[in-house]
Formats: sequence, structure tokens, C-alpha cells
Amino acid sequence: MPTQMPPVRNILILGGGTAGWLTACYLARHLRSDRPEGIRIRLVEASDIPIIGVGEGSFPSMRGTLAAIGIDEARFIRECGATFKQGIRFDDWQHAPGTAAARGRSYFHPFSTPSQRPGAPELVPAWVAGAAPGVALADAVTLQAAVVAARRGPKRPGDGDFSGAMNYAYHFDAGKLASLLGRRARELGVQHQIAQVERVALRADGGIAAVHTRCGQQLEADLYIDCSGLRAELIGRSLGVPLKSVSDQLFVDSALALQLPYPAADVPIASCTISAAQEAGWIWDIGLQERRGIGHVFSSRHTDAARAEQVLRAYAGPAADGLPVRALQLPLGYRELQWQHNCVAVGLSSGFLEPLEASGIGLIETAAYLIAHLFPYDGQMAPVARHFNGFMRQRYERIVDFIKLHYGLSQREDSAFWRDNRDPASFSPRLREQLAMWRCRPPHRLDFITDVEMYPPSSWQYVLYGMGFETGRHAAWQAGQPLAAASAEMRQLQALAPHAVADLPDHRALVTQLCGRAAERAPVNARA
Repeated sequence: MPTQMPPVRNILILGGGTAGWLTACYLARHLRSDRPEGIRIRLVEASDIPIIGVGEGSFPSMRGTLAAIGIDEARFIRECGATFKQGIRFDDWQHAPGTAAARGRSYFHPFSTPSQRPGAPELVPAWVAGAAPGVALADAVTLQAAVVAARRGPKRPGDGDFSGAMNYAYHFDAGKLASLLGRRARELGVQHQIAQVERVALRADGGIAAVHTRCGQQLEADLYIDCSGLRAELIGRSLGVPLKSVSDQLFVDSALALQLPYPAADVPIASCTISAAQEAGWIWDIGLQERRGIGHVFSSRHTDAARAEQVLRAYAGPAADGLPVRALQLPLGYRELQWQHNCVAVGLSSGFLEPLEASGIGLIETAAYLIAHLFPYDGQMAPVARHFNGFMRQRYERIVDFIKLHYGLSQREDSAFWRDNRDPASFSPRLREQLAMWRCRPPHRLDFITDVEMYPPSSWQYVLYGMGFETGRHAAWQAGQPLAAASAEMRQLQALAPHAVADLPDHRALVTQLCGRAAERAPVNARA
């Protein structure tokens, strides 16, 4: 029989930002209690910890999260300077610019899955088998590539919240998002306190007994959630849970970021993230409502900060002259024990993987969801912690593999960075095994444990074949199914693409209309 433990009634979240406030919102909205006063949630944050908004992008799961915590889409768009993200365009990842092989220098990873009408053949295996020669996979199996190329939005103004013709996520201002989540958390009854942590007292069994602040307060809780960012005040500094490095697989460990205002208010906004490969890393280019966020993620083993800034400013052009650059260090890795005793880490305190494919906020969403749905109401945390740790460890491992896929399949030979990334010794055993299987057949849903994976099989397919991976055509297509039907299906999709473009609004116009709708709904004293 398990030892009787006191029920969990009080939660202390240490740290604000996206991780702290999103977790607070989700728990306040979804935890239930048999007490009239409910479960008490207090968020304590220091005033001097900056928000690290590397990338400012999200994954489509964010739509469900916003809906779950009760923030309507137009409000989010208006208050966070947000825009729509329909995928990622990768420039120069397969070949170095200027080489003969680099003529088709870009590929697109859309968020929409390959079209699959009832009774129609599977399109990806047919594409691999040659059903659409000369047509990129994203163009052959979706309408989204054409929509993004035309800078159209993913939905019509009249579509309901979080729904549209195309699958989508968002770009946003990280600071504004944290502020919005903070307002929503307080609406939901979360208590907020500004305080500096001076020391953490531990129990005899190694768990946390209390957090002591500089002003002399002793803050006690049943469950402590560490959202203190890279400081990892509770899980790392106090409990001593180590960070497992992934620097043997992922090499980028530094970033330089700048904010580039638009030259005019009506400049078109790209509805995808642009990821431009460079000699020792890559540059993100994200369009918000009033500016572009641009940053260079690079490996300090393969270049230095001065050269990285030179590359970044060359990409940004004269408009960036005189603009300040913010430098960030990225300790790549994760804690294999993210729930230890009565403390669970969320966000950067649990780990950090580079911003390629926007895994950061997705991991926060996953952690908040798991804490709520595995919540140890009776105080029995050990089984919940084991389940949580196993799930999150597997998710981190699979994200590392997915990110590595982008680098490892490159054919670039122009720098040591790319040559080192192609070394199979820097691949995990599972990734090496899967790539070997995919030489004979395309990735299939049975290759993945859906609940553990952040990225669906279609994402792996888009990146795999966007990077020029070759699967044997003889085994790609099911016997007895003629390619003609699949070819006809793909031709029909290409014929429909111009109609989809015409049917969807200009991206900036859509964002402007949603902002206006949010302003009309806002209380008079909240309008700005």
C-alpha cells in the first residue's frame, strides 16, 4: 500500500514568461477540486529575468491551447502583434548557394497534410514512385504551398476561431504573449507576486519544503513548478537534476537576434517562417505586424560571434544598419528527470532545443497538458513523475531526431559545419535505423508513436524529400494500384491551387481585419 500523502491543494509556479503564465492558465482552467475554494495557484516571478523569445514562432497545436485557456483568436492576434504561420520555407539547406545543384534552392514544409480524399490513392508513395515528375512534394500533394507563395492567409475572415481552409500556427511577439497570458491567468484567479528567491529549503526526502524570498517571506506549496528559465532555480540549482547535453547531435549553441521595422505600413507579410541556411548555422526570418524578427543561430565551434553578426547583417541589408543585436547562449539539452519529488520543470528550465521547427512552445504546451491530466490530487507523485518523465524524455529524443534530419541530409560541402552534420556518427541509432528503412519505402504512420511525436509523419515526409532523400521507386508504390489515378489526383490539386489562392484573403488584410474585430469587442478602458 502506498504511503498516505497529503492532497495537493497549493501550487507555486516560479517564473513568469510564456512557460509560467501558460502553465498557470492551463492548470487554472482544467484542475478540479472538491473544495469550494478550489486549488490555489500562485505565480512568483522576479522582476529582472528577461523573456527569451527565440524565433517567436509556434506549431499548430497552439490553436488548441489558446482555445483551451479561453483566449479568442482575434484578441490574441491584436494583443500579441501576431500573424499566421502556414509552414517553413527552407532556403539553401540542401546545396550551398551559387553551386550548379542549387538551382532549386528552396523547399517548403507545409502544415497541411497530403490530400487524402475518400477512395483516392495515397499521394506520397505515388509521388516517390514518379507520379508527378518535376513537381516538389508540397506542390504535388497540398494547396498550401501555392497559398503561401501568394502571401495569402490560411482562412477567410468569416471562418470561426482557430479554423480555416489551411492548417496553421502563428508568429507572435514573445513579450506581448507573456503579458496576455498573465492577464488571462489573473482573470482565472491565479495569484501573482513579484519576489526574488534567496534560498530554497529542502525536506528530509529531498523534495522542496519552502521557497524563501529576499523580503523574508517563506512560501510553501504542495507542488512547485519551475518556470525560471535557463536559471533552473528549483530543478537544477536546488535539486541538482543535471542537463543531458545533445551537443553531439545538434551543434548550434548561440544566436544573434534583431528586430527590423517594415519600411512601410502596407508591406506584404510572409505567412511562413523563412529559414535560410548559412555557412555555420541558419537565419530565421519571421514577419509580424509591425516588424520582422531576424536571427542567426550558429555553432560557436564552427564560427565566432563577429563573423556570425557579419552574416546576419549581410542578410538583413542596409535597413539593419545601426540596429542593436541581442546575443543569446543556447545550452542545448534536456533533463531526463523533469519531475523530481514535488517539483516539475516546464519550459527552458526543463531543457532547450534550438528554435528550428518551433519546438519550444510546443514542449511547454505538452508539459502543461500532462501536469493537468496526470495531476496527483491525492499527493502520490512518484507514479505521476515516472510517467511524465518517460513521456517527456521520449518527446525530446524524437524532436532531436527530427531537427537532426534537416542537417544530416544536407549535401553541402562548403564548410566544416555541414560536413560535420552529415557524419552518421552524429545521428542517433534510431534515426540511422529509420533512414535505412526509408531507403526502401516512404515513412509511414506505423513508424511513429503518435502520442510521443510532436511532428506528424507528413512533416517527416516533407523534410525528407525536400532535402532530396532517395527512396527506391520499385518499392514505393503498392502493387496493383496504377499510378495514373494518383497522377490525376495531383494534377487536379495543381489545377485547384489558383482557385484556393483567389478564395483566400491577403495575409496582411486578414490580420488587419481580425485586429479591428478584436478592438470592437474590447472594453473601452482596455483599448489602446
